[in-house]
Amino acid sequence: MSPLHTALAVIFTLLIFASLVNVLLVFCRPDKNWRELTLRIRTWWIIILFFSLAMISPRWLSLTLFALVSFLALKEFLTLIPSRRSDRMPLLWMFLAIPINYLLIGCNWYGMFIIFIPVYAFLFLPARMVLTGNTTSFLRTASQHHWALMTTVFAFGHVGYLLVLPNDARQTGALLVLFLVGLTEFNDIAQYLWGKSIGRVKVTPQVSPNKTLAGLVGGVGSTAVAGLVLGPPITPMTWSMALLAGLIIGITGFCGDIVMSAVKRDIGVKDSGTLLPGHGGILDRLDSLIFTAPVFFHFIHYFYY
Repeated sequence: MSPLHTALAVIFTLLIFASLVNVLLVFCRPDKNWRELTLRIRTWWIIILFFSLAMISPRWLSLTLFALVSFLALKEFLTLIPSRRSDRMPLLWMFLAIPINYLLIGCNWYGMFIIFIPVYAFLFLPARMVLTGNTTSFLRTASQHHWALMTTVFAFGHVGYLLVLPNDARQTGALLVLFLVGLTEFNDIAQYLWGKSIGRVKVTPQVSPNKTLAGLVGGVGSTAVAGLVLGPPITPMTWSMALLAGLIIGITGFCGDIVMSAVKRDIGVKDSGTLLPGHGGILDRLDSLIFTAPVFFHFIHYFYY
């Protein structure tokens, strides 16, 4: 069995175990409400099945699935922010940027991928908006469009680009994606558990009241250790580099979480949507990954490719 299939088997084993625990809790403690936990586990089955399909599929299908996630995330983001009737064509161009972005990834055209959205799309969108003649809330609308495109398409696109970095039989690209996504989710869970258990000092009380200093330090430390353990067996990284990668993912994951929390507070919503029962919207699951993906990608690209 390949390292990728072994890793996926471990993930499904943990998910089966969590499902069995959930069934036992519902059976043994019927007086308590386990609905949210049940919904979360059911949604995790869908997420992991989707993710596993993306990992084992041919490159074109994997990137198509990632492009679909970007499409859903961008659509969700745009439904949260106020829109102007005159911006219908600029919005269409934003969605057209998705297939172009992933086509550049599929071609492994790194130079164009890295500037297509931050340079060309960012300059084109406000220029196209000007042609409508509507200057009301122009700066706010342009910045919202830029941020939506940057996070849901460009930043998340780095996850897909990890797949095409190495072209070998060991499925190193898929394992790099697994390492990134696994540690990002582990970091979220670890920070939550550390914060709930011993957290007292609030880090960002006005943005995310549940974020504590103990949660941050404990989560980053736990993620660094997890990176140290998982990195060398499944990635090209040495022990020291895997430890550093874990630290990077832990810190940037925290930043992504609180930044997207600030965005949702500014918009005035608790969850970005209802697409994922028990989890909220798709942006609620991508918030940390939006920051960890580009930073980890360039870390790997610089030192190994």
